[in-house]
Amino acid sequence: MKKQLLLSIAAVLFATTAFADEGMWTFNNFPSAKVKAKYGFEPTKDWLDHLRLASVRIAGGCSASVVSADGLVMTNHHCARQCIENLSGLTKKDFNRDGFFAKKQADEARCPGMELNQLAEITDVTQRVQAATQGIAADQFSETQRAAIAGIEKECATSDEFRCEVVSLYRGGRYDLYKYRRLQDIRLVFAPEDQIAFFGGDPDNFMFPRYDLDVSFVRIYGRDGAPMKMDHHLAWSDGVMREGEATFVSGNPGSTSRGFTVDQLDDDRDTKLPANLVRLAEWRGLLSQYQERGAEQKRHSNDLLFGIENSLKRVKGEQAALADKAFYAQLVKNEQDFRAQVAARPELDKAYGAVWATIGELVKKEQAYRKEYNALERGPLSELFKIARGLVRYADESDKPNGERLKEFTDARLPQFKQELLANRPIYDELEITTLAWSLAKMREHLGPDHPIIKRVFGVKSPMQIATAAVKGSRLEHITTDKAGNATGGVRKQLFDGGKAKIAASKDPMIELARAFDADARAIRKKFETEVDGPMKQQQELLARARFAVYGDSLYPDATFTLRLSYGAVQGYDDNGARVGPFTTIAGAFARHTGTDPFALPKSWLTAKARLAPDVQFNFVTSNDIIGGNSGSPVVNQRGEVVGLVFDGNIESLGGEYGFDASVNRTVAVRSAALLEAMGKVYGAKRLVDELKGRPSTTRTAASGR
Repeated sequence: MKKQLLLSIAAVLFATTAFADEGMWTFNNFPSAKVKAKYGFEPTKDWLDHLRLASVRIAGGCSASVVSADGLVMTNHHCARQCIENLSGLTKKDFNRDGFFAKKQADEARCPGMELNQLAEITDVTQRVQAATQGIAADQFSETQRAAIAGIEKECATSDEFRCEVVSLYRGGRYDLYKYRRLQDIRLVFAPEDQIAFFGGDPDNFMFPRYDLDVSFVRIYGRDGAPMKMDHHLAWSDGVMREGEATFVSGNPGSTSRGFTVDQLDDDRDTKLPANLVRLAEWRGLLSQYQERGAEQKRHSNDLLFGIENSLKRVKGEQAALADKAFYAQLVKNEQDFRAQVAARPELDKAYGAVWATIGELVKKEQAYRKEYNALERGPLSELFKIARGLVRYADESDKPNGERLKEFTDARLPQFKQELLANRPIYDELEITTLAWSLAKMREHLGPDHPIIKRVFGVKSPMQIATAAVKGSRLEHITTDKAGNATGGVRKQLFDGGKAKIAASKDPMIELARAFDADARAIRKKFETEVDGPMKQQQELLARARFAVYGDSLYPDATFTLRLSYGAVQGYDDNGARVGPFTTIAGAFARHTGTDPFALPKSWLTAKARLAPDVQFNFVTSNDIIGGNSGSPVVNQRGEVVGLVFDGNIESLGGEYGFDASVNRTVAVRSAALLEAMGKVYGAKRLVDELKGRPSTTRTAASGR
């Protein structure tokens, strides 16, 4: 990371208002007046509501948008990779390598377990949540708050059609209830080859210029099996864009740490991030070796390796930002200035002056518990182990009062747990054994061979012996479904339907393995929530109130994987004195083609070269403030039309975890015009081009889907 970038980021942290185009704003607190002052356009409530309802969240991560009245949804190829890979496994094909296009609606294939969420309502529940914990002891805070939130969410989730979440904003300064419409029948419509979706591979990741067609289209279906009619969808723009044009990004940024104290940032820099770098590097090495076993092993582990490499590069950037001495010194000064303003006002000092020291002590306590918590509660890397633990915990939690359950098993969240558990995703024994054995070996390494849990569970067996026996002997992968993809039978469903008695009687070796760890995992989770998580939330609420008292309420909250809107403009930037323009073109992709991976264009593109307009804008950058989770977000203009699709940030944006510098932080997106050009001239996807442009098509249904 560049020192001048880091200093610029530091200069804006903890500011009274967001500078430049900074901010991932909630839709119910969007600074429309600031946008008007800078860009001459003021988003109205109707404009914001329409964009909110046309934006959807992929439940497992990533963002997306509805782009036709018949439920067509646009997201990234890398956001749909799991669907593409699962369908490949179920059909014995390789759609990541070869691409996928449903020439007819009947060919659109259901994505196992995929769910989209549409944010229907936002309700402020701050008073209810904070009243429940008023005056409560620190060691009771987590349990009391969890019960209060579970009650609020249950009142909201009146049917399985809705998902309700109480969202903590400003790290406890405000609590909003988000009511989502759950869209569960999602079918793949189009995905290009991985060669063009991730052209440039890991070397080009988080870089610009770029030449990626990182897109997939899926479709929402209703309960009647027909495409769902959507009242809100985004219109399409394929015109030429110009530098300086205002842009808006609507999506679900995962998380940021811009509200952290210096003690928390120290912990990230010195402990968490270095440990993550080691873990990710080792994991990448394991999977890279696994892929050398053959083409099939490479195919079914590609999505996992992609995610690991992406995370590794991201964490490197975050760690480099915090390791810069000048940047760190500025962070310390920013906190000192904030604390000085609190100390200067006796009423604030009395209420909040001790918060920083208390958080520092809690960070130390978390460090003491982290190794055991990560090893036991996060659990081994195995799809079968995840299923087994889910069943074991479901059996224990389902008959408890709603407010006393682990949060993932409360009434409001059970429908999604069930859908995930019973999804018909292919499971590969060889990959399961490899990742489970490696995870168990790491668990033994971190806890030590003499740890009571290791001695009890491992006995005289090696990690490979335990993993092989558990995977080979398990029948949890068995699931049967109807034509619509709904689970109808199989061992997994029988256990779920049988509940506590059936699960308790199961001798499945993977369930027995999960059961062997569970009491200890629950114990460390309870200790962590009681002694660290709850008290930390309590202190963060106080810190948020202090920040409101000093800086007012014209702030944006840290990202929480909930819907946000950022504003900015098409804008290039300077990279060490060299000007980086805001656009690339289709011609540039062919100029960058070398014929060898990862800079090899697919055969379909080489064949279509003469048909493609070389000057069509391909990828572009904007000054919008985004972070991981925004992948798949639409970029819209002031008319609310799609002008692009977010798929990355530049390398300078990785410090955005801790701050934002509008001079160099850039969002990277693929142009809507390039999407039409490619679908029409490379893939012959005329029915999609017509649908995006709003033209009638004989291949589309008029059924409502409701």
